[in-house]
Amino acid sequence: MKNTLRRIIEFIWIIPWKPSKKNDDNNDEDDQFYDAFEQPPVHSPLSDSDSLSEDSFRRYDRPPISAQTSPLLESPWSSYAEQPAMAPVDENYVGLITSLVREEGHIYSLAASGDLLYTGSSSKNIRIWKHYVEYSGFKSHSGLVKAILISGDKVFTGHQDGKIRVWKPAKKDPKFHQKIATLPDFHSVFKKSLKLKNYKQIRRKNRGEIWIKHIDAISSLSLNFDHTLLYSGSWDKTIKVWRVSDFKCLESISAHDDVINTVVAGAYGFVFSGSADGTLKVWRKDSTWEGKRTRHCFSQSLLKQEFAVTSLVVTPSATVVYGGCSDGVVHYWEHEKLTHRGVLRGHKLAVLCLAAYGDMVFSGSADRNICVWQRDEHGTHRCLYVLNGHTGPVKCLAVEKERRGPDGGAGGGENTCILYSGSLDKSVKIWRLCSHSDRQLPPPSPKRIDGLRRSRAEIRDKLPRPRASQRKN
Repeated sequence: MKNTLRRIIEFIWIIPWKPSKKNDDNNDEDDQFYDAFEQPPVHSPLSDSDSLSEDSFRRYDRPPISAQTSPLLESPWSSYAEQPAMAPVDENYVGLITSLVREEGHIYSLAASGDLLYTGSSSKNIRIWKHYVEYSGFKSHSGLVKAILISGDKVFTGHQDGKIRVWKPAKKDPKFHQKIATLPDFHSVFKKSLKLKNYKQIRRKNRGEIWIKHIDAISSLSLNFDHTLLYSGSWDKTIKVWRVSDFKCLESISAHDDVINTVVAGAYGFVFSGSADGTLKVWRKDSTWEGKRTRHCFSQSLLKQEFAVTSLVVTPSATVVYGGCSDGVVHYWEHEKLTHRGVLRGHKLAVLCLAAYGDMVFSGSADRNICVWQRDEHGTHRCLYVLNGHTGPVKCLAVEKERRGPDGGAGGGENTCILYSGSLDKSVKIWRLCSHSDRQLPPPSPKRIDGLRRSRAEIRDKLPRPRASQRKN
């Protein structure tokens, strides 16, 4: 009995307590839903000099808490379209469709599903877009949103406070997203806290922490191929494995010696993790393990270098694994045999994000550019396009097959996709891209698409003209 009381007292001491209701994870005021149509847009001028310096880029990854409190109502989005979003387009058109600009915060995460786009930022808000128009939104008082993942009707969001929140559209009104779970929940944490074996010693702290909790920001989320397991990577150097059916934490992997930047699940039970310690490690689920929890075993290290591994992606066909690094290089491996096949060199600064669709791979960088690569049947890559439109580092990418409305005309076929790019310049840009068929001659050099100049011209046309008296001054 004394041991039980002692563990309860220690548990209360471990959990930070504040009297403010805003910090209560189960408080209704904590996670709020917003209807986009209840907020009239307010257009603000966009300066041509609005950009991020290299010094500000070095500091972007950990913004102060005081800078993460932008009110949602004071920072509405504005959409500046290069052409009507749902208007018929030429099947051969390649370029910028729409720019979504706001004064709310840096864009840290994107996720697309069908005609919906979810955007997460440093203002703690998750915005939902439908057909490039603001649809609805919700937020949580939990720090910036670093990762968004969609699985069926569930939306997983990874936050600065080390927690994963699960959202689901309401049946009566799909615009309304309600929080259905927080990982880990209070009951699981309390139950684990009663046994000493569930504590792990933290080097930089004088006390242990429960193994099912992340103690630092969540940097990445990934689902296995059958969407039964969720993997979360964190700045606390661990990977945690969650069961999607009941949101239970099954395993904690002490994976790296420095913060984990990216985690992605592949085929054959493989899980890939990239870290600031310069390693790209491969983990494999032990299919012979018959315990109550899963067990992942270390397989090998694909990279050991001085440059951080910043991004990972596995092709939809699970044939190639790509890893972006802080030196601007993208490495790639054959997935099944984990054989290194080469590198892609198209960026001058760190590759911060990767995405894949069909035989195309997209890389976003701190140099503000997006490179579009195409892989042929022999495994050779060529750079088709260089997208130049952002005025800050490109932090996240999402790609979806093009879907046109009944009045939108015919699409470009299976080789046409829509690419979403989020940046630290507080904007999201939407591009329409096509791969080259085997019958087409390969381009002699990458085609550079300048979306910045046209976007600014469109914005200037939409801004109110100054009065005659103001022009005289």
